[in-house]
Amino acid sequence: MRTLKTINCGETVTVVKLSGEGAIKRRIMDMGITKGTSIYVRKVAPLGDPVEVTVRGYELSLRKADAEMILVD
Repeated sequence: MRTLKTINCGETVTVVKLSGEGAIKRRIMDMGITKGTSIYVRKVAPLGDPVEVTVRGYELSLRKADAEMILVD
């Protein structure tokens, strides 16, 4: 299973599971990233941080640490 951090630009993936605990997991879910959600990776910064994605019709930038907690397929 891959994490969102490892996905290349232009790929669309589906969220399988969110790892992490408590406030961090809640913050990711509050952004609209939940199990079964489709995520399109728009851009990845040269050093990999941040990752710019499109989720539920809006654009979002995620830190590498947060992207690593999102397991995708």
